[in-house]
Amino acid sequence: MYIWLNKITGQVEIINGLNHYIGMKHIKAEMFPEFSYLIYVVGFFILVGLVTAISGKRNLLSAFLLLLIAGGIAAMYDFYKWGYDYGHNLDPKAAIQVPGLYYQPPLVGHKTLLNFDAYSYPDAGGWIVIVAGLLLVSVWIFEWRKSRKTAVKNNTPAKKPALAMAAFFMALMLNSCTTKPEPFSYGKDMCNDCKMTIMEPHFGGEIITKKGKVFKFDDAHCLAHFLKGGTVKEEDISQTVFVNYNKDGDFIDAANAVFVQSPQLKSPMTSNAAAFANTTEAEKKATEVSGKTMDWKTLQTTL
Repeated sequence: MYIWLNKITGQVEIINGLNHYIGMKHIKAEMFPEFSYLIYVVGFFILVGLVTAISGKRNLLSAFLLLLIAGGIAAMYDFYKWGYDYGHNLDPKAAIQVPGLYYQPPLVGHKTLLNFDAYSYPDAGGWIVIVAGLLLVSVWIFEWRKSRKTAVKNNTPAKKPALAMAAFFMALMLNSCTTKPEPFSYGKDMCNDCKMTIMEPHFGGEIITKKGKVFKFDDAHCLAHFLKGGTVKEEDISQTVFVNYNKDGDFIDAANAVFVQSPQLKSPMTSNAAAFANTTEAEKKATEVSGKTMDWKTLQTTL
């Protein structure tokens, strides 16, 4: 299988046919939203690279190098997240099931999955990017050494681009570690607990880890059950959020949410509980459905 900027080619259907037996998702271009904008990202890097080369400015070169490194890290992380989801969220009705075994493909290198060998390596385009990056690093090192020699010769303080680069890179890394909820892709996302496809837009929830991993659930019952299972330790959780019942696409932190529980709400996995942004909204809904209002900790005891 070959991954391009906007498509997938190769023996994709053969791979899908084999992976079907162990419950892995059907690979198709539509499952990669990156294809809709990746060509523009590459075009941006080419444009900035040309501007850097024409300007001949060392500071711009340093900034471009950092941008390239940050982009590479973001791309690899995005690929890792896809591989994790692809290898862990399996169809519970698959013909071949091995308890405790997952099939996450390698990010780079080789991995044995059952009796199959999986390989993941850069192709021609990837190697071009890698070589271009190495050339960029070589030019930066050359310019840095040249500036140091000039400073010594002229008896002037040498600039410290390496320190500036390190500070900027650390800022980028810290920024990339910020965690936030991911919008649900209804009809495509799978609940990490019950493994059902998430369809209902009013009852979902998410757990976001400190490393940025997002676990999605179609019901408060599933989220609570997942927490009890200990798959993710409490100290590793950055945030737990629920869908705002009254506002599509909006998430509420579990600690601030006010829940209404009522048989009339009919949530996917029978918690029959919905989250609201404040007490006023929750009490209004509770009156409509003859329900009870409570906080997240209280709701957990009922599930």
